[in-house]
Amino acid sequence: MKTTPTIRMLMEAYQKFAAIERMRMERPCEKTVASAVGGTRRLCEIGGISLDEPVSVLTRARLERILDAARCSSLKPISVWSYLYSMRKLFAKWTRRYYDQRRWNMPQLEMPSCRRQSPRYVRPDSAVIARVKEWYAGLEGRRDAREWVLATLMLEFAMRNGDVERLRWADFRVKDGRTVLCYTPHKTRLSSGRIVAWPVHGDIWTRLCAYHDHGIPHDKRRGWAKNETRDSQLVVPCARDVYVRLNRELRALRIFTGPKGCYELRKICIDHIYQKFGAEMASSISGDDIRTVMRYYADPSAVSVEGVRVVDLL
Repeated sequence: MKTTPTIRMLMEAYQKFAAIERMRMERPCEKTVASAVGGTRRLCEIGGISLDEPVSVLTRARLERILDAARCSSLKPISVWSYLYSMRKLFAKWTRRYYDQRRWNMPQLEMPSCRRQSPRYVRPDSAVIARVKEWYAGLEGRRDAREWVLATLMLEFAMRNGDVERLRWADFRVKDGRTVLCYTPHKTRLSSGRIVAWPVHGDIWTRLCAYHDHGIPHDKRRGWAKNETRDSQLVVPCARDVYVRLNRELRALRIFTGPKGCYELRKICIDHIYQKFGAEMASSISGDDIRTVMRYYADPSAVSVEGVRVVDLL
């Protein structure tokens, strides 16, 4: 006779089964398991659900009530959604055979109604792009060279804020005689593990090398250990302070009015690579799934060819 496990029993069993599965298939990784367990525990705390209650209490109606409660509190709904998707890993397809071996009666997890998707990217007009270029050109020669480097990493390489903060010189590697920026975006590290490997323009690399030798403020250099090699050093020390300063500047200039002006530089990069070279290249530089790139940046109404006669293509 099958029995219904408690949430606590499910979490403990999932960790054991994940370790066995990892030996066979090299997945799920330890961080994914920790995310699933931590997200489940946090979700139960928010919803007032005891871990000793049976798994069957995790109904769609109960989960929707937790989402509604989050909307009425200071907790952001997107945080609850992240916990929901983390908890869903406990019900992954690969776990079913392990649960069947224990003769557990595992209900199907029904997720709440899908959250509203973010709107498509609104392409800035030519006047805004011109102001961005003018502002970016003015960053060169400033007293704090980190401003130019940070803006370059977002505008030229479509990096996210957190990835810029973690970037080290070792992430610049030489492949086939050319310098390549090679890193795994934090957003995909726990899921697809998609790696970004994007060639660095020669002029940009020359300026980055000059920045490392002469442009990093001395008060930031003092934070380095004496035996620390160049490869282990952060490319932009104390990057968050620079973000705050640049975001404030972009708002003051009315180039971008939102709270994350620097992040708009990343979007501009992806959008222009998409327009010029297609979705595959945009996916390569951003680390985003190609479906995500097409979802947010594709514009079918923007006709890029003129006078095409299909019969000539046959």
